[in-house]
Amino acid sequence: MNAATLAGSAAVLLWSTLALLTAGATRIPPLELLFLTFGVASVLGLAYALARRVNVFGAARRHPAALLLATAALGGYHFFYFVALAHAPVVDASLIAYLWPLLIVVFAAAAGGARVTRLHFAGAALGLAGAWLVIAARGALALSPRYVMGYGAALACALIWSAYSVANRRHASAPTELVALACALVALLAAPAHLYFETFALPSDREWPFILLLGAGPVGAAFFLWDHGTKHGRLALLGALSYAAPVLSTAFLIAAGDAAPTWHIGAGCVLVAGGAALAAYGERRVG
Repeated sequence: MNAATLAGSAAVLLWSTLALLTAGATRIPPLELLFLTFGVASVLGLAYALARRVNVFGAARRHPAALLLATAALGGYHFFYFVALAHAPVVDASLIAYLWPLLIVVFAAAAGGARVTRLHFAGAALGLAGAWLVIAARGALALSPRYVMGYGAALACALIWSAYSVANRRHASAPTELVALACALVALLAAPAHLYFETFALPSDREWPFILLLGAGPVGAAFFLWDHGTKHGRLALLGALSYAAPVLSTAFLIAAGDAAPTWHIGAGCVLVAGGAALAAYGERRVG
């Protein structure tokens, strides 16, 4: 596994903390939380770029398509995710949205330029089954036609993130620090949307640490690591490994006392681990 693939895997690990950290700021309206966390991410990202002497504004002029892709993906995914949760049960929406790792493998094979084997597909399929088992442990499926708008939005999430992850490889020459500018643009777009659709809630002293940790980790550093990983790492392997996120997320919730262990979670862990092992073996086969 090369360094870029490890960076992408670190992003998956950070995303697994999203549910636990978000639970500490549930009182904050979604669009306001989006503005605050992406604002934190952009400030930290721009400071990082400055420390590395990377001119992100110059990079944006040289790579406008890369900036547009990142902004559209980050903003679009979160917009449709909020729509999905507003118009469908969280279990149903999560099951559909988590098609994105498998779609990365499919799109990577279709696009060419990435070595994808049957073992990668088998590993991603096992991971999907494991993730679905873990997510299904949170409650019963509704599967009602009245949630079709939410299901469509969840599918849009899966398509946007998987397409972005594969298309991002075409912008390998764009510096990763450009993600900081994309985060800033998403925050600027979220601010007026929040003011129009929501009522402002002043974060409490207890909520600010969670907001800062979200902006620094799963809504911050994770995007930089994923950008580097998808540009220079093994896409098919990253797709299969991404199914560790819902499993680890549930494990963190259990450790915090916010969820109870069930056989679904144990079986899901076994399937995800098996899928990752298959994909890793497929990676060795192609060298």
